[in-house]
Amino acid sequence: MSSPAPAGRKQVHLAAQLPGIHNVTVWSDPRSKSQIAFDSFLHLAQTAERGRFDFFFLAEGLRLRERKGQLYDLDVVGRPDNLTQLSALAAVTTRLGLAATVNTTFNEPYEVARRLSTLDHLSAGRTAWNVVTSSDAFTGENFRRGGFLAEADRYGRAAEFLTTARELWDSWADGDVRSDAVAGEYIRAGAGRFAHPGRHFDISGRFPTPRPPQGHPVIIQAGDSDPGREFAAAEADVVFSKYNRLDQARSFYRDVKGRLARHGRTPDQLMILPTATVVVADTDTEAAAYADEITRAQMSPQTAIAHLEAVWGRDLSGYDPDGPLPDIDPDPDSLTLKGHSLFRRGRAETARRWRSLAERRGLSIRELAIEVSGGQTFVGAPRTVADAIDHFVQTGGADGFVLVPHLTPGGLDDFVAQVVPLLQDKGVFRRDYTGRTLRDHLGLPHDRGENAANTAAEEEAS
Repeated sequence: MSSPAPAGRKQVHLAAQLPGIHNVTVWSDPRSKSQIAFDSFLHLAQTAERGRFDFFFLAEGLRLRERKGQLYDLDVVGRPDNLTQLSALAAVTTRLGLAATVNTTFNEPYEVARRLSTLDHLSAGRTAWNVVTSSDAFTGENFRRGGFLAEADRYGRAAEFLTTARELWDSWADGDVRSDAVAGEYIRAGAGRFAHPGRHFDISGRFPTPRPPQGHPVIIQAGDSDPGREFAAAEADVVFSKYNRLDQARSFYRDVKGRLARHGRTPDQLMILPTATVVVADTDTEAAAYADEITRAQMSPQTAIAHLEAVWGRDLSGYDPDGPLPDIDPDPDSLTLKGHSLFRRGRAETARRWRSLAERRGLSIRELAIEVSGGQTFVGAPRTVADAIDHFVQTGGADGFVLVPHLTPGGLDDFVAQVVPLLQDKGVFRRDYTGRTLRDHLGLPHDRGENAANTAAEEEAS
């Protein structure tokens, strides 16, 4: 479990994400390295473990995004398979949690459950699964199903997918590997048997992998819609939030935590972790200047135009990034940026709000793009950043953060060296790991699951 915080103060939870999605990565910086080479993953993961972070997270890309039919290299610069990378990292880390996005729309429960269970065994109980859905036919073109799933059905399939995966993990009880040479029994006779008749999945057989060390891998969810929030309250252990501005974050935090009781859960059974960026320098003034430099590099002129095209659904390459917004209306039926989760819905309303903001403040296209992207989350000298993170958590904005550096792989080096010790001195962040599994780091119990618990109870009674 985490070290106890001072009376009345919460522990801060921290995770790290390898950048490479949206326009976070400043790949043109000479210090930026490969998004594919294992050394990049190794450096960032070991930095996170040195900082005693809860976990290291890798997103999933089932298709490279395209802008007007061409690869959008400013958005995606490398997408090797995340579970393969994490399996390699399991051998060179000892306590750091290993979290991966795996899509429930274009996969099958049996295969995903087997791969996650295997990683949990390889890592001695450090695995997490970010459960995501997709109704994107563009992504589906890479699969035989195509865009087979109506958007209204995606959470229904995801919920049944997760239920089925848990049934597979629970088909083994903790004591099913007997290794009893005297009785001549290596495993319990009924171990691994499963049957799931359902709307989306109708499978039966015998699951080949013994129960994961954590019981179930930690479940992460990131949906922001009402069904997504309800799914998180019912099923997730961790929620990724996009709200890293304190007023919005508090509203999201209250809403999701407020849904837990009707699912028989308590607030400490779900961690809410917004994604965040950090810029640290010797002084607040230097950090602010550096943060502005980073933000402008992230929102280059061509990226700003692409940002606007994603909403307008039109080719805007003829517009000046330093000029006013286009005076034409968006095309609601056209997508210039495919495979991108942002701005897929409500684009007309988004364009209206953006135009109003730009007119009110006299913003150019690029200035608007920088404004709506939010800039950097925590900026300042180490003490300023540590105080801001602590304040955010203690005042009900989050349970911690998933930090996304702008550089791969050294973007969190300064944070770990300079900010983490200050959080430790405050007594709100662990000085060392006190447990071995990711569930230990998050303060969650070993998840026995209903079926496995029943099996164990029956054996104990007999």
